[in-house]
Amino acid sequence: MRSSFRWLRRSLLLAFLVWVGFALAQKPADVPPVIVMRMEGVIAPPNAEYFARTLRLARERGAQLLVVELDTPGGLMSSMEDIVKAILASDIPVAVYVSPSGAKAGSAGTFITVAAHIAAMAPGTSIGAAHPVSATGEDVPGAMEKKVTNYAASYIRSLAEQRGRNADWAELAVRESAAISEKQALEKRVIDLVAPNLNALLEKIDGRTVKLPQRTVVLKTREAPVQRSEMVLRERLLHVLVNPNVLAILGVLALYGLIAEIQNPGAIFPGVIGAISLLLMLYGFSVLPVSWAGIALLVLAVILFIADAFAPSHGVLTLGGAISMLLGLLMLFETPDPALRVSWVVALTLTALTSLFFLFIVAAGIRAQQARRVTGMEAMKGAVAVARTDIAPRGKIFYDGAYWNAVTEGESIKAGERVVIERMEGLTAVVRKEEATS
Repeated sequence: MRSSFRWLRRSLLLAFLVWVGFALAQKPADVPPVIVMRMEGVIAPPNAEYFARTLRLARERGAQLLVVELDTPGGLMSSMEDIVKAILASDIPVAVYVSPSGAKAGSAGTFITVAAHIAAMAPGTSIGAAHPVSATGEDVPGAMEKKVTNYAASYIRSLAEQRGRNADWAELAVRESAAISEKQALEKRVIDLVAPNLNALLEKIDGRTVKLPQRTVVLKTREAPVQRSEMVLRERLLHVLVNPNVLAILGVLALYGLIAEIQNPGAIFPGVIGAISLLLMLYGFSVLPVSWAGIALLVLAVILFIADAFAPSHGVLTLGGAISMLLGLLMLFETPDPALRVSWVVALTLTALTSLFFLFIVAAGIRAQQARRVTGMEAMKGAVAVARTDIAPRGKIFYDGAYWNAVTEGESIKAGERVVIERMEGLTAVVRKEEATS
């Protein structure tokens, strides 16, 4: 009897422990997940597409929060506006977390951070410098500067006021390119908190109330499962192609490949590489605001390089081409954001390589082709050919697998007779009838 009672107690205790363990194991699964995405580099259409897709994914999975890990120097105003509009209309809270240490939310990134329901930064990060600049890095000139600056300033002030953040500093970031660290941002109420990592962020915002357009939610992020959303292959490829430095390199590769194919017909590989590079570059040009002045300078540079290869000018034309190319690369994209310009390092490197390419490789190839042409013409002198038509005094001969125009200064020659080439006058052979040998 006593043993039976002991066995019953043990069974009940075991059942209780199993139930507790099962309940604890199931608890996190009952908490809606947190979706995390990483947005870095230039803000462009692929980023906006990535954000919209991740927001849909968060909605489908019933997520309680979308965290955007941000590190950007800036980007296109239109793409930034698409992301901001999606945040403002979202029925899921969006937290922007500028991370890791050393990251920044520059220019367009400042707008996105200010627009978020929760704004956070990691130690050693910065935010700001949202003042519009021209494609050469200087302030936008004249009346255009006033229009662009006023619009951007009013837009970011509206976002800051809507989120209860420091609207005066936000406007200052646009008008005077103000930039601050994470500590200063927290002190000035530009952001909500500083967190060393994602886990710390989720700990700190647990229990926070977030007001959405249609409802108010209380976050339960302490034990929430974290699910990551990565860029798909297409988005990654397109994101690379909207990098101004990559587009400049693709343009130069296209030039090298197509010229190499023209100089060596049938080589195929250079032509294929050049064509692919050209098509990829054209996609990037369709997304970024291209400056026609920059394009014109690059075309002029190519013309000057080629002209110097055909008619050497002791480097004068090549120097002009190099200057034109450097200016064209720096002015290639007409945008107020410095993140969307070709860097000086890339521009100088590509200009130097292209100058050397035309100065030595292309010029040498052209000289070699001209030398082969002259040598071939001279080798025809004294050669024997066959008249394909009557030559009286003009007609056609066949020599070395090709038809040539021919003229005779002596007696007429009938088709089928053998002739001797006395000399070449341009592409016309001066011939005489071959004398019969005994």
